[in-house]
Amino acid sequence: MTETESRTTETMSADVIVVGAGPAGLFAALALHNEGFRPVVVGPLPEGRRDHRTSALLDGSVLALKRLGVWPHLESKAAPLRVMRLIDATGSLIRAPIFEGRAGEIGLEAFGFNIANDDITAALLATVRERGIAVIAEPVTAVTIDGGATVTTASGRLLSAPLVAGADGRQSLVRQSAGIDAVASRYPQTAVTATFGHSRPHDDVSTEFHTPTGPFTLVPLPGDRSSLVCVVTPREADHLLALDDAAFAREIERRSEAILGKVTLEPGRGRYDLSSMTPKSFGLPHAALIGEAAHVVPPIGAQGLNLGLRDGAALAECLAAARLRGEPIGSASAMADYDRARRADIVGRTLAIDVLNRSLLSSLMPVHVARGAGLWALDRIGPLRRAFMREGLQPQGAPRLMRADDRDAA
Repeated sequence: MTETESRTTETMSADVIVVGAGPAGLFAALALHNEGFRPVVVGPLPEGRRDHRTSALLDGSVLALKRLGVWPHLESKAAPLRVMRLIDATGSLIRAPIFEGRAGEIGLEAFGFNIANDDITAALLATVRERGIAVIAEPVTAVTIDGGATVTTASGRLLSAPLVAGADGRQSLVRQSAGIDAVASRYPQTAVTATFGHSRPHDDVSTEFHTPTGPFTLVPLPGDRSSLVCVVTPREADHLLALDDAAFAREIERRSEAILGKVTLEPGRGRYDLSSMTPKSFGLPHAALIGEAAHVVPPIGAQGLNLGLRDGAALAECLAAARLRGEPIGSASAMADYDRARRADIVGRTLAIDVLNRSLLSSLMPVHVARGAGLWALDRIGPLRRAFMREGLQPQGAPRLMRADDRDAA
């Protein structure tokens, strides 16, 4: 089956219909295919649309991409993250010490790799094509869940499967069709994103300044280039985006304390109003949620896309276990397993990000003291420091596809 937008009324069957052709959906299709399932991906392809953002793929995600054959498409476009630096720039009377975590302390060459989102999506799509996974490049107009799943595309094509996996974003049609409610909130913050060149080397160090409006984060890219996520008030975002390139570059230099030297802005700035969303269930009979259909978090700590990839890996693992038990893959039992597999990871990380973000916005001295004490403890207490870094990469009980084993150490 090839990508198509032709009008047809035929019904196509699959094991799993993945709605959404972004990174989370494409990765889920590869993970399912790797377990011997027959997925089909349906949704408009992102080809031709520029994202201009980057994502820091952490160690477990990179390991999974290697196992699925995606990494050869990405390796030359990825910048290693060997040091994670946190700097207190809140202006508080009690200033936390600078924290620098090094990947070598926990036996890794790098915590992960920073890669342009466009390159990630292109690599996943290329691998999906190499594996012969069906892709229908059309919008989905209807999803019916009743003893199975039926998906209707814009051209009238019908798809049926025991299970539909919604990777169709924060306004997910799959989530709505499954009747899954969600708890959502907005923050008084906006993220401004950009990429830029600089005169000093980044030395594979990712630096996050904690400011009164949120994180100001510089993440390495290949060469003397980095990506920026600057979290500010909506009004300040308006001001930054209205600056010309030279003035915006000077603002980056000022806010970064010129640690990367002279900045030269590259084309393409982005604006994203911060919010969070968590559904009340991650899986119900014949429907599972992955990616931003399952969680929306602020861009703090490189968690968003890594969570989405863990969703796809966990779904494939849960369905393989159900098949081994002789159960239908869309059964209540299989989806309950998937819900349990994702709940602690998603809810726990969403809460941790929320607490950290709100602590930066708080004007209460006890909050600043607590944050400073926490960073002091991480800086000075070795076992706590290493546990923090390991847990930041991925949780205990991560999907098998993302766990290192003896073969990886060889």
